[in-house]
This record gives sequence, structure tokens and C-alpha cells, in this order.
Amino acid sequence: MAVLEKIRVKLGILITVLIAVALLSFIVDPATLETTLGYFSSKYDVGRIDGRKVRIDKFQQDLDRYQTIYTLTTGSQAVPEEAMHTINDQVWRDLITDMYIVPQMRKAGLNVGEAELVDLSQGKEISPVILGSFSDRSGEFNRELFMQFIQSIPNDPTGNSALYWDFLQHEMTDNQYYAKYASLLSNSNILTPVELRREIDENNITSDVDFVLLPYGFSRDTTIKVSDEEIRSYYRKHYDDYRQNASRDIEFVAYEVVPSEEDFRLAEDAINRLFDEFSRTASLKSFLARNSDTPLQEYYYKKGELESAYPELDEFAFSRNPGVLPVYRKDNMFIAARVNDVKTMSDSAFVQHILLAPTDQQKADSLVGVIRRGGDFAALAAEYSLDTNPDVAEAGDLGWMTQTMMLPGMEKVLEMKAGEVASMSTGYGIHVVRVKERTAPVKKVQLALLTKEVVAGKETYQDYYSQANSLVARCEGNIANFDKITMEEELPVIPVNNVLESARSLSKYDNVREVVRWIYEAEKGDVSPIITIDNNIFFVVALKEVREDGHAPVETVAPAIRRQIFSDKRAAKMTAEVAAKIEGLTDINAVAEALGETVSSREGIAFGSLNTESLDPAFIGALSGAEEGVVSGPVAGNIGIYVFVVKGRETGAFYTEDDARIKASQVQAYQINALPGIFSERGDVKDYRAKFF
Repeated sequence: MAVLEKIRVKLGILITVLIAVALLSFIVDPATLETTLGYFSSKYDVGRIDGRKVRIDKFQQDLDRYQTIYTLTTGSQAVPEEAMHTINDQVWRDLITDMYIVPQMRKAGLNVGEAELVDLSQGKEISPVILGSFSDRSGEFNRELFMQFIQSIPNDPTGNSALYWDFLQHEMTDNQYYAKYASLLSNSNILTPVELRREIDENNITSDVDFVLLPYGFSRDTTIKVSDEEIRSYYRKHYDDYRQNASRDIEFVAYEVVPSEEDFRLAEDAINRLFDEFSRTASLKSFLARNSDTPLQEYYYKKGELESAYPELDEFAFSRNPGVLPVYRKDNMFIAARVNDVKTMSDSAFVQHILLAPTDQQKADSLVGVIRRGGDFAALAAEYSLDTNPDVAEAGDLGWMTQTMMLPGMEKVLEMKAGEVASMSTGYGIHVVRVKERTAPVKKVQLALLTKEVVAGKETYQDYYSQANSLVARCEGNIANFDKITMEEELPVIPVNNVLESARSLSKYDNVREVVRWIYEAEKGDVSPIITIDNNIFFVVALKEVREDGHAPVETVAPAIRRQIFSDKRAAKMTAEVAAKIEGLTDINAVAEALGETVSSREGIAFGSLNTESLDPAFIGALSGAEEGVVSGPVAGNIGIYVFVVKGRETGAFYTEDDARIKASQVQAYQINALPGIFSERGDVKDYRAKFF
């Protein structure tokens, strides 16, 4: 009755929901109803953590918040693609931490309280999160800067300061939880005196051994049979060994659109038509802006700077009478060149400045005069400059400037002599500038380059598309046809195995998300339609193998299991045969003669060298515990059957207690590094982000 009552209750709830939905359909427009019902659909999930859905709208909100933090902390207005991938992963890790890991740590008795957070941000033990955000150039915590930030939060109308502070508090809390959990693990890993003594003995006690190895060989033993039932039994016993992530094996042909000879001819004709005007024009900047793929660059080159990449340009620019360099081809580009300007300038200069308001030109001129008459620049900078940076050796120091590390408006400093003073205007205001020191001045030239990149024309593009389309049409969506055609026509097929759903590259190709999405929607044996990547690569993909998340089916792993069982049976059979042949033999040379093999020797083998010796671990383990001077074996190893005699043992002292403790700490570090994977498995984390990003 109790069971029936539970069923009735559950059915009652279900019926209530269905009635409610039916009623909603009368009062809510169909589009809204579809959205409401869609919210409960798993197609809007980016994952599951501890049995709970992670909705795309929630994930996107977190992404948006992290992107804002990125722009705040970097000063960049856009988030590069690579940074976006990193942010995406960070948001996912934070969700796993918040939804599963931290709750598990709390169950273990850990907690991070409000008072503790205050101490981590304002006390003696400052959190690494805060240190990383509010440190001076020496790495010391700048408490004044931090307090200024905290006090600015209520007065920030954008809310960005509050957003960043929430982020820091969240990261600080998570960091503290992890630190406590790591400490808990470390303190629970106790190296007892018995374990310490055993670890030292296993590395300091070494054995010298003579042995005979009878290799398994490569011939097939037809007397050994492996049944289907044995395979299924082995699979059941080792079920957890066959866990797998979802992955796919594919083959593909990529048609990369490259310019044809006709495209090269057209590009060369185009640049040749412009060459005469390029040679004569007095308005190079505007001419290049209209006609060249390379606008006029402000950079000045010194001799040798272009030699490795563009030796022709380097030789031309520093010839006696450069004139105009005729059109020449470099890879997929045609180039002509003129020297636009020549200067004698330094590679770098150490610059000092006094920053004034944009309207203070008269004060700037006065200060220039005072400094030229011997005035103390640092003292004047300390008194008059709006730049009050405390983290400089001397008031007014800006540091070393180069052409690529230059405050716009100060380019003249590379032409000024050491000690020379001048006033300059930048976007920050008016600067009284002095060059404190500089590198030796050298001749440099500014080049004007007329360039035409050779790009594939419409006909070339269509030709490659037609080739890809022809392959797709003849394959008829079937991998057997794909294999036959690509083999007969010797097409360059690229195989890629174990492609994850999150993959963003295949072989040498990037930005392949559309390809990956297709292979995860297709069936085994399918051939794709044309998938276009970067507007100039046409993919035709064949899906060879499908592996779903979970455990590999027995049919998939049966060949590997069959080989393993065969190897085990062969080892057992050969061990019995060897035991029969050497029965009663007490001399290792007699054993070698009976087996038709030779005696080999090794010295100084320690049990602790299991992972470093080139011998079978089973052999090392057996000889480490064998009686000295007695023929032992047979022992089945990975490559054959061993019979051996330990000739002698020696106890050294090179492996110390410190070594044992270092190894124990390495084990602890491994455990801590394994935590994310363990938590993900225990929390039944399912990642579906690849469907959306």
C-alpha cells in the first residue's frame, strides 16, 4: 500500500504539472509557452554538476562578468579569442568549485568565515589573490593602494569596482578552501617510522644477479584458445578500466585555396601599372593608403635589421644611391620600395619628464630655460610635475624608450643628445623632456613599400570548391566510397583519432569548431557535406569511429582483451614448460643450457628502481625477495620468462631520510594535483559547452 501511495503521489504531481501547462496554453502566447517549456529541455544545458543542470543563460552571465573583469584589469577593450577560451574554462572551473568542491570541503569540516576574509585582505597574512592585484613593482603588498580601492567602491557609478571586489573575494575564498584542503591532505599523509625504514631499505639494498631470459617471441601459438565467454568475464572483472570520454576518429581531405598562376600574373600586372606613379609621387603616404596593401610605416630601420626576413630590402635601403627598388616577388607578395626618409638616431634613450597641463606652454618654456641654465631636473619634477609616480629611482624618470616602446608625441627623444631638453605635447599634456642617456646614434631609414598580396580569385576559389563538391557528390555520404575514391585518386587524406567534442584544432588546422560539431552530430560511416573554414579551406570529413562517454562496450575492446588473455595464457604455459625443463637444476649455467639460452648479469638492482630500470618489474620484485645463492624462478615478466640466482647483496647509505621525505612530499603534490579530476568524477561532472562555444 505504501508503494502504491507513493506512485499515486508522484502521478498526482505529474498530472498537476500537465494541467498547469495546458491551462497556460490558453492564457500565454505560443512563443512564450515554447520558451517556458524549452527552459526545462536539456538542449539549453552547458553541463551538469552533481546532478544539477548548468543553464546556458547562467553560464553566459558569468562569462560576461569575467570578460568585464578582463577588460578592467588589462585595459583592453576587446577580449582576444585565446583569452576567451581561458575565461570560458575558468568560469566552468569556478562553477564546479562552487557547486560541488566547496560543499564537499565543508562536509569535511572546513569553513572560511567573514573574519578570516577580513584578515586575509587587511591582516598580517595577506591572501595571494590580493597580493597579486595590489602589489608594487618589488612585489610588496601596497596596503595604501588597496585601501584606496576599497574606499572608491561606493563612489564608482559604473559598478565596476564593486564587480572586481566581488570577484576578488570569491577567488580569495576559493583559494583559502583549497589551501586548507591541501593542508588537511598533507597532514593526513603520515610517514611512519616503519614506512620510512622500508623506503630507505628498498633503495639502499641492491642485488647482483645472473639470469636467463626465455623470450615469448612473436610466433602465434595455435594451441592457445580464447573464448568469447572468457572475454566477457575479463571485461566484467575489469569494467572500470574501460571508462572512456566521448571521442571520434575521422579522416578528412582539406582543399586549401591557394592562388593560381593566373592570380599571380594579375597581381604582378596590377603593381607594375602603379610603379611609375609610385616612383615619382611626392605624396607617398596618401598614395600608399589608396594603392598598397602596406601603408606607410613610421618605423626607421638600421642596417641589418631587415636582412633575415627581407635581404633585398636591407641591401637596397643602405646602398649608396637607393633610388627606387623595382618590383620583385617574395612568397605570395609583390614588392617595390622607396626610401622615404633618413635619420641619425639612437635605438633607445632614457627619458625624464615634467608633466604639465595642456595649457601650461609658458610654464614649460620657463622650465626648459631653467634646466638649460643648470637647474636640478629631479627637484623641479618633484615640485611641478603632475606625474607623481613614487616607484621611480628619481623624480621625473620615465625610463628607456624605443621606437616600439614610445609615448606617442615623444618620438624626437631618439634624435636628441644626452642632456638635451625640450618641450613636447602628448595626449597627457605638455612635457618638459630631458634625455638622460642614450645608445650610440646610427643611420636609419624609413621605407615606403608598395605591395600587392596575391590572393585567389573568384575562378580559383570556384575551382577548389568544385573539387570538394565532386568528392562529396561521389561519396554519397558513405565512408566506403570515400576510402575507395581517395585511394584511387591518391588524395591527401589526414587521419585524426580521439577527437574530443571541445577540440578547436585538427592536425595543422585551427578554427575547426564547425567540423567538430558535424562529427558529433553524424553517424559512424557518414561523409560530410562541404564544411568551409576561414573562408578558404573546404573540408570533406569521414567519420570512422564513435566512442560515447561512459564505458567502452565489450565489442569495442574485445580485440585488446583477447590479446591480453592470450598473453596471460601463453605466459602461464611457458612458465609451466620452463619449470618442467629446469626441475632439479641448481646451477644457472645448467638452466641456460637446458633452455637453449645464455646467462646475463646485472649489478646493483634495487627494489626502489622499479620504474627506472629497463628490466621487467615482476623480475625486479621477485629477485629483491629471493634467497641469495639459490636458483629462483621461473618468473613470468612482460617480455619473457626469467630464471635467476642472486649472487650477492649490498646495503648502501646513499638514499637518506631526506630523500624519503622528499619522495613523500612528491606523492602529496601528486595527490593535490589529482584533486580536480577526482572531484569531477565524484561530482559526475558533464561538460556540454562544446555545443555552444
